[in-house]
Amino acid sequence: MTTDRALAGELGLVAEFAPAKVNLCLHVTGRREDGYHLLDSLVVFAGVGDRITLVPGKDLSLRLSGPESGALTAEPDNLVLRAARAMGVTGAEVRLWKALPIASGIGGGSAAAAATLRAIA
Repeated sequence: MTTDRALAGELGLVAEFAPAKVNLCLHVTGRREDGYHLLDSLVVFAGVGDRITLVPGKDLSLRLSGPESGALTAEPDNLVLRAARAMGVTGAEVRLWKALPIASGIGGGSAAAAATLRAIA
């Protein structure tokens, strides 16, 4: 969201929108040796989603808020924290404002992880 990004920039923070995705079609075309499926998919992104904000911090942590945050915990294997660690981040508070329902099939977790990667980059 442009407004969120501009406000975050004024405050010295980094913010990214994590849009929901809607699968228009999805075909399983096979299975890899590691057990994951091969997919062909056509998706569109919605105007609703979660929001990631990065705040400088001493350690890597995750702070949850928003109307759908109650069903989520800030455990170490959360996709947002995994994405931050994959980028070598050790000192930041990642704030996840959760608007998308958990396990609803609209890509909330992967969108938030991708938004985390964009924010770090």
